[in-house]
Amino acid sequence: MAGIPPENASPLARAEHFVWLTARVLEQRRFAYHFLRGGPDPVEAALAAHLNEDGGYGHALEPDLRGPVSQPLHTAHALRVLDSIGRCGGLRVERICRYLTEVSTHEGALPAIHPSQRGYPAAPFVPVVDDPPAALLSTGPVVGLLHRNQVWHAWLFRATEFCWAAVESLEKSHPYEVQAAVAFLDGVPDRSRAQAASDRLGRLVREQRLAVLDPDRPEDFPVADGYAPGEHHYPHDYARVPDSLARRWFTDEEMSRSLDRLAARQEEDGGWPIDWREWAPGSALEWRPIVTVEALRTLRAHGRAI
Repeated sequence: MAGIPPENASPLARAEHFVWLTARVLEQRRFAYHFLRGGPDPVEAALAAHLNEDGGYGHALEPDLRGPVSQPLHTAHALRVLDSIGRCGGLRVERICRYLTEVSTHEGALPAIHPSQRGYPAAPFVPVVDDPPAALLSTGPVVGLLHRNQVWHAWLFRATEFCWAAVESLEKSHPYEVQAAVAFLDGVPDRSRAQAASDRLGRLVREQRLAVLDPDRPEDFPVADGYAPGEHHYPHDYARVPDSLARRWFTDEEMSRSLDRLAARQEEDGGWPIDWREWAPGSALEWRPIVTVEALRTLRAHGRAI
C-alpha cells in the first residue's frame, strides 16, 4: 500500500488510508464504527484499555496528558466516545460518576487538571496546580452528555448548578470554554433556559469575535490569550451538528464557508491537521486521527459529501 492515497480517491477513502497508517486502535475502531459499519463492541473494548480501577480514564486517552492516572479531561473524552456509539449508560457510567464525585472540588464540579497529573508529562498549556478550581471547561461537556443520555446520579445536581452559574455569568470567554458551554446547553433538560443562555452566548461570541466568520480574513479575528498563532475557531467548531443550539449563531452563508474550509483542510496524506501548539511528537501524531474522525463526522452531519 502506498504511503499517500491516490489523488482521485474520495475524502473518506483518503482518510481511511491515513487512519490505518497512523491511528491508535481506538481511533481505528471508531473509524470502522462510524464509516465502515463496524460494531460498537470493538470500540468499547479499545476504550477499556484506558479505564482505571477508580472508574476514571487515563493512559493518554486525551493525548496532551500523558501517564496512567485518571483525569477529568480523559473521562470526558471517554464519555464522548461512549455517547457516539450509544453506550453512555449502565454500570459503566455509574462507575464514572463515582470517579467524578471523588475528584470534584468543594463546589461539586470538576477541575480542569487533577493534581495527580503531577510527575507525568503534560502539555505546557495545561498547567498542574495543587488546589485547582472547578472549571466549566471540564465540567460542562460531562454534565451535558450525562443529561442527554438521561443519566441520573447525585453528582449531577451540584455540577449542573455550577454549569448554569458559570454559563450565565460569562462576560469574557475563549473558544474552548464556549465549546464546553455549548456541550452543556445542548444536553441539559431545561430547554427554554438553555435557549436563552445560548442566545446570550452567541451574541458574546460575535461581539468578541471568537469565531472566524470570513475564512479569507482570519487576521481580522483575534487569537485568544495563550493560544498558538493561528489557533482560530470557526462556526463548525461550535455547531458540530445542525441541531446544536450554536447553529443559530451563524447565517447559512457563514456556516457554508466554514464547512468549505473544513473540507479543504484535508492534507495530502488523507488526515486533517491540528491547529493548536504541538509540544511532543507522540501527542501530535495521536491527535490527528482523532481530529480526522471528527472532521468527517462534522461534514457528514451537515450534509456534506465525504
